[in-house]
Amino acid sequence: MNAESPDGPGSDQPSESVLAVLPRLTQLSSAISRGRLVERAAEAAGLALDRPALGVLVTLNMADRPLRVGEIAERMQVVGPHVTRQVQGLERRNLVRRVSDPHDRRASLIEPTSEGTQAAQRYTASMLGWFTDAISGWSEQDRSDLGRLLGRLADDVTARLALLDDVPPTS
Repeated sequence: MNAESPDGPGSDQPSESVLAVLPRLTQLSSAISRGRLVERAAEAAGLALDRPALGVLVTLNMADRPLRVGEIAERMQVVGPHVTRQVQGLERRNLVRRVSDPHDRRASLIEPTSEGTQAAQRYTASMLGWFTDAISGWSEQDRSDLGRLLGRLADDVTARLALLDDVPPTS
């Protein structure tokens, strides 16, 4: 696949179904951002954290182990210094802590504290409740299809972006 043809090799024009996806993704992104969903979920969870800090906390809570700053950044698709600042703020609030890396004594790993885990779980429950309400009128099959297809889209887009990161830019 090349960067100019999102439908695949040899495709000059994207299909109508692919063309219909971008405006819907933009609509969804705008609705979530402008609708202050993240902020409202944070308030409902009793958290006075901004979006980037919430992202770090939820990423750590969803991980199956403590993570290095670089791993957090990679999972969030942001740069390391951004995560470092957020981790420092979360540390000051006692929501995360540094632990030593058993494989490299010079490095540290970040994990949520008990308070941080509880905060992330409250926030996640608030977000899930909102989305559950939004699709409550959908059939079980539609909800299942949504989960399956969103997972597939996220995996494929992430993999595609990783390929772009590995290819040097052409001049």
